[in-house]
Amino acid sequence: MANETEIAKRRTFAIISHPDAGKTTLTEKFLLFAGAIQSAGAVKSNKIKKTTTSDFMEIERQRGISVASAVMSFEYRGLEITLLDTPGHKDFAEDTYRTLTAVDSVILVVDSVKGVEEQTEKLMKVCRMRNTPVIIFVNKLDREGPMLIDLMDDLEKKLDISVCPLSWPISRGQSFKGVYSLYNRSLLLFSPNKTAQDDSIAISSLDDKQLDERLTTEFASQLRDDVALVDGVYGSFNREKYLAGLQAPVFCGSALNNFGVRELLDTFITIAPTPGPRPADKRIVQPTEEAFSGFVFKIHANIDPRHRDRIAFFRVCSGKFNRGDFYHHVRSGARLRFNNPASFMGQKKEVIEEAYPGDVIGLYDRDTFKIGDTLTQGEDINFQGIPSFSPEIFRELVNTGMKSKQLEKGINQLTDEGVAQLFLMDRGRRKIVGTVGQLQFDVILYRLKNEYGAECRFEPKDFVRACWITSDDLKKLEEFCEYKADRVGYDKNGNLVFFAESEWMLKHYMEQNPGIYFHFTSDFKPNV
Repeated sequence: MANETEIAKRRTFAIISHPDAGKTTLTEKFLLFAGAIQSAGAVKSNKIKKTTTSDFMEIERQRGISVASAVMSFEYRGLEITLLDTPGHKDFAEDTYRTLTAVDSVILVVDSVKGVEEQTEKLMKVCRMRNTPVIIFVNKLDREGPMLIDLMDDLEKKLDISVCPLSWPISRGQSFKGVYSLYNRSLLLFSPNKTAQDDSIAISSLDDKQLDERLTTEFASQLRDDVALVDGVYGSFNREKYLAGLQAPVFCGSALNNFGVRELLDTFITIAPTPGPRPADKRIVQPTEEAFSGFVFKIHANIDPRHRDRIAFFRVCSGKFNRGDFYHHVRSGARLRFNNPASFMGQKKEVIEEAYPGDVIGLYDRDTFKIGDTLTQGEDINFQGIPSFSPEIFRELVNTGMKSKQLEKGINQLTDEGVAQLFLMDRGRRKIVGTVGQLQFDVILYRLKNEYGAECRFEPKDFVRACWITSDDLKKLEEFCEYKADRVGYDKNGNLVFFAESEWMLKHYMEQNPGIYFHFTSDFKPNV
């Protein structure tokens, strides 16, 4: 029973968006309203010395973007909240995809000026694949742009989900007056940077004369017309549909001006799901089970450069985690013990004694973990849905300095994080790094130099795709590898990888070699 009480107190979610939609700003304001931080950081201004809690890496501060997911754990109104801020840039989409496996719901931020953008659509598709409950926050309503009614069809069409507004703006831009809550029938008048607790006005009905007094007759009349239209077109909120990933409630406001943020957070903790079941290879794991289990979804080296520590971020799925207890590492069979498990607020960490389903904790790692690893109290199960994807851009790593050992350690640790994938060719003498975007190479070069003191460069390769290859006929697989020796290598786990010079040639090789299986994610059974 104790575990069920703890589970009911937990909410674990990610904030996702296209770059510059206001995702990290919203994250900071959640922390501010919850009292987890005293002042919000400046996301982009280099003139302001404060930085955001979630963007703690030096390269993030310099570029004003998130390049890695960050974990923030805090209390709010008696609940234990775990918030994961994710990179918005498409070059770091894999980090975001893996992070989504560790959460129970999502808040998707949409820029009201730009509408639904390309990366927003891609992220939403991942949520739809898993039926993850999604709340949409339409941001920047204090700026000039299209009215929300014009954005609603765009949201439904491009995001492929039924939407239901739970708050509605009164005008926008310079004439922005505030937001009317369709969820609890209250009026919130706009005032920049408002942080007061009691800043909403209860409205018994839209016929209430307070509307005309507070808004003027013109805006009050427009609000009544808008709400009548919204109620008729979109209907009422259905929590069961939301939890099933079939309906997305929509909120609106201005994260930069703290407006609509508290209302979003208060409604979120009321309707968002508690920690749910997780699929494993042999069965579905329920959070209420007594036996402990969980998985690693992210690894980060040098989260504190002064201590050179390597942290595995771990989602607890069932049972109870206790500091100092021994746990079964399924992949290696080893028994592991953790003396200093930690909870996180961005870069800051605090040692914890216990953790429950829904919690994301940091485990100090001595090159033991890989992304996707499972810990249990003895059962041999592996949680599913955390694959690596086939890279699209390839560069050969060339050492230009004297610190070969540091370079070796650095590239191994950074690719363990999932920043990129490392492949070995020519008996390991050549290192090929594969990514889904150019920006990842810039981040790797920067971190190798500043965190490991290793100088290097990247030379382009004429590969367009890497795919894992297996076969039931080992002789046929060996013959293929000999025939294409200049385009075959291994990943870090020793699995065979084929590098294609073009999509057309890849299709040709697949047609000409029916006994060879070409895999485009790491979710496959390797040859023994």
